[in-house]
Amino acid sequence: MNTQHTERVGENANIRDMLLMGRRMKLRERMLMYGRFMEKLHSSGTNLLRREIQSAADRVVLVKDPGSDSLRSMVMFGSNNYLGLADHPHVLDAVRNAMITYGAGIGGPPLLNGYTALHRELEERLAALKGTGDALLFSSGYGANVGIATGLFQKQDVVLYDACSHASFVDGMVMSGVQRKAFRHNDMQDLERQLQAEAGAPGDVYVAVEGVYSMDGDAAPLARIVDLCRQHGALLILDDAHGTGVMGESGSGTAEACGVHGEIDLTMGTFSKAFGMAGGFLAASADLIDFMRVFARSYMFSASLPPVVVAAVLAGLDVIEKEPERRAQLWDNIAYAVAGFDAIGIPAGTDSAIIALRVPEEMDIRRAAAAYHEHGIFVNSIEYPAVPLREQRFRISIMATHTRDDIDRLVESTAKVWSLFGALPIGAAA
Repeated sequence: MNTQHTERVGENANIRDMLLMGRRMKLRERMLMYGRFMEKLHSSGTNLLRREIQSAADRVVLVKDPGSDSLRSMVMFGSNNYLGLADHPHVLDAVRNAMITYGAGIGGPPLLNGYTALHRELEERLAALKGTGDALLFSSGYGANVGIATGLFQKQDVVLYDACSHASFVDGMVMSGVQRKAFRHNDMQDLERQLQAEAGAPGDVYVAVEGVYSMDGDAAPLARIVDLCRQHGALLILDDAHGTGVMGESGSGTAEACGVHGEIDLTMGTFSKAFGMAGGFLAASADLIDFMRVFARSYMFSASLPPVVVAAVLAGLDVIEKEPERRAQLWDNIAYAVAGFDAIGIPAGTDSAIIALRVPEEMDIRRAAAAYHEHGIFVNSIEYPAVPLREQRFRISIMATHTRDDIDRLVESTAKVWSLFGALPIGAAA
């Protein structure tokens, strides 16, 4: 085996280098290089991947310390459980009742034996939430996005998609073989120019955007996008994974927040964010959903969501409808966190429950993540290739259940972490 490349993997190696070198290697060589990379990461005390959580998904969790294997109590700022539904008493009761009635699993795809009264009820309620004729459940959000691409797109079609679109949607486009063209993030002039260029295209023209972008927490200008799609006869696909349950007066999502509720051709959402569960869905006209039941391969050829998961999401919808104060508390917490970061000189403006703290050039993101861990603050470090190398960041997820003391700890810890690297602005509070 040629070890010339693997020997170059040291403490400062990053995934970018591995990807570049790996293009010239066979599988066993790539595996060896990755193994050595992970060994170095672990020995340096900065390997925080797959931290083992040994408690419910609450604002405070018990985490197995990677270094000592002891349990550490940490404030959770890395979960998308925005409304605290994952362990809400009403949700837990619904799960227990569903298990008694339906058992733990279902063992089949939805078009055969994998469809229950719970599945039908959830589809109807999601359609009502999004203002559409029907909805369709998937076993994952990734599968929902792949289902859109493989079920709808043909080679003569064109998809104009935001450059910050999620990897699952990009993967689906690649699988479908559709013509795909990225427009600059949230740049409506670039989108309009590309729509004009596609006038008279032989196939359908689709525009694909996200309601809330997961890496920066910024929202799409949906009202303008809807207008552009109408003007140019394009079909609009909205990934509202991070908007559903959070955005809008009723929590319907980003379309409601932007005043275009019920005007989206096809909306995708997930249950792994505000609902605190797993799975995904599509919402559209009844005719389009019926079509997708057969032509979305990730729907047809995947087992159905277990009834206990469906029951949990239904109960989550109950809470969203009956406890609007949760969403109000979430937005209060977001505003309080943003003000706290501003006070220490770190820009943290956001349109959502996601706060992205960009890593300064002088900061080692892995060492900084380890410092957060030592302070008892659980945050997610987002490294390349999830984002471009110069745009690495910590992604903070705010929950309705966080207290002001929790957020104060987060801000204070951030000031200490930034100070370790001399990254706080001169005169900022530390």
